Amino acid sequence: MLRVAVLGAGRIGRIHAANAAANRQAKLVAIADPFGSAAEDLARELGGAASTDPEAVLARADVDAVVIGTPTDTHVALMLAAVRAGKAVLCEKPIDLDIAKADAAVAEVERLDGRVMLAFNRRFDPASQELRRAIDAGEIGEVRQVIISSRDPAPPPRAYLEHSGGIFRDMTIHDFDMARFLLGEEPVEVMATASRLIDPNLAEIGDFDTVMVNLRTESRRQCHINCCRAAVYGYDQRFEVFGSAGMLMNDNLRPTTVRRWSSAVTDAREPLLNFFLERYADAYRTEFEMFRAAVEAGAPMPVTARDGRQALRLADCALESALTGRAVRV
Repeated sequence: MLRVAVLGAGRIGRIHAANAAANRQAKLVAIADPFGSAAEDLARELGGAASTDPEAVLARADVDAVVIGTPTDTHVALMLAAVRAGKAVLCEKPIDLDIAKADAAVAEVERLDGRVMLAFNRRFDPASQELRRAIDAGEIGEVRQVIISSRDPAPPPRAYLEHSGGIFRDMTIHDFDMARFLLGEEPVEVMATASRLIDPNLAEIGDFDTVMVNLRTESRRQCHINCCRAAVYGYDQRFEVFGSAGMLMNDNLRPTTVRRWSSAVTDAREPLLNFFLERYADAYRTEFEMFRAAVEAGAPMPVTARDGRQALRLADCALESALTGRAVRV
């Protein structure tokens, strides 16, 4: 029975806390959030003790593992404090917005032999797992190209964007991790373009809302990522993997697979699932279970702190490329 504390009772913290509480081989022991009422409300709903002091929670002897779902600028400090306290860690992405700080954190985690997993949940979506299994089984031969489409239904609030680190580090970072996951090789070169097609005022904070990225590996495999903050038709998440012997593709999810024909509609289907909370619900549950299983078995973490560092480095290279108009070596 893995005894778990969740740090952060906001939107992402609620997801992790609910999955920990629902897992039959885990126990939700505590929830910490500086807004005491948020922690208290969540603890009342799911169980466990509420706290406004994450350090006190990390010091508890009855906590084996912590999930960090706090703001990005707190990730490194809480991660390292948890590792030094002997706790296993599931930390939300990104590790930090600064690559030097991320590098130092990863080095310290590795020096301490810390048990840290980065929460790139999309790897654990059933479709992503099947894509990787089929690639490993040789169904499409040698991978040649990966295409990732990632579009949100609507932009987040301006207050969020001002502290997000920008679209490459906040939104596209998931796609950089998926590119590494599906290519099976590290990208060595990044070429990106970025636009403000939704909100020109993003120039005030140096951000963009519409980007395209091309990645190349040493063996010259390619990945194209297109990413936008707003798609009027819903949450758009698609992957295509093209190889020497075939192609793999996954499509968007809907509430049901029902399709309708009538005098009014032809081949009508239900709208796409609303946003990441619904689209990746299974992925979040599997992610927590894989974390729990790795901790209890003493097995390698499915996604490491270094994986988080690599995705952040690709984000930085993409931003540099978009600003300079030049390809950037990773």
